[in-house]
Amino acid sequence: MNSPVLLVSCADQRGLVHAITGVLWRADVNIVSNQEFVDGESRRFFMRTEFDGEPDCARLEAEVRAVLPAGADVQARLPAPKRVAILVSKEHHCLADLLVRNAYRELHAEVVVVAGNHDVLRPLAEKFNVPFVHADSANRSREAHEAELLRLLEPFQPELLVLAKYMRVLSPGFVTRWPNRMLNIHHSFLPAFAGAKPYHQAFQRGVKVIGATAHLVTDQLDQGPIIVQQVIPVDHTHAPQHLVQAGRDVEQMVLSRALRLVLEDRVLLCGNRTIIFD
Repeated sequence: MNSPVLLVSCADQRGLVHAITGVLWRADVNIVSNQEFVDGESRRFFMRTEFDGEPDCARLEAEVRAVLPAGADVQARLPAPKRVAILVSKEHHCLADLLVRNAYRELHAEVVVVAGNHDVLRPLAEKFNVPFVHADSANRSREAHEAELLRLLEPFQPELLVLAKYMRVLSPGFVTRWPNRMLNIHHSFLPAFAGAKPYHQAFQRGVKVIGATAHLVTDQLDQGPIIVQQVIPVDHTHAPQHLVQAGRDVEQMVLSRALRLVLEDRVLLCGNRTIIFD
């Protein structure tokens, strides 16, 4: 994303596109891309507009809000990379994929730190010259662990947190510090095969597809708005270890795509659902 973007969400009514684009015209900016959607159930209007120019974002938001119904959500954002912290435990595959993409500038982001509740992935982060901090969770309460994690993250001022196979349940108090700015990835067997060794459980049931889900984190475990899901076929020739590897591959793809959508401001919320402008 190389252009400023305007995001609008409001109650639907006639003339919204005309009103919004009129404000942009008077601001002397040129629209280069525009997408709209009306949710039939909530009767809510959504719009994402990319434009040329360098407006005063606060002023533009106020002027757009003035022509919309009461309670409209309006955000004007410049194309600046977002500061991202990646939280990990022991599994390397999602972290490795994101670090490679970040190193080759495939993500509109700056990965500022990797934080782990185990220390095993420190060498991987340091190979990419990304700082690694260790918030040990062993023999600690969740409150003590999260307090240490917050202390270590604070100097890096992350705008977005990515849980790249971070195997800890975060408290509602922690989650509310990054509202709609925390992304998680997990296999799509939930709730069918929860707990340890889900792929081995799936093998015993003879599953025919496996997949992954990336979603925003809320204070309800794994119940946040879904951004990306993907499945791949498997069959009787796939032993448990093959299912595990296929699962890792699809988790990497799903997480990186979901992160790209969030970083490029292509995800809007409609209650607990997402509107994706890809």
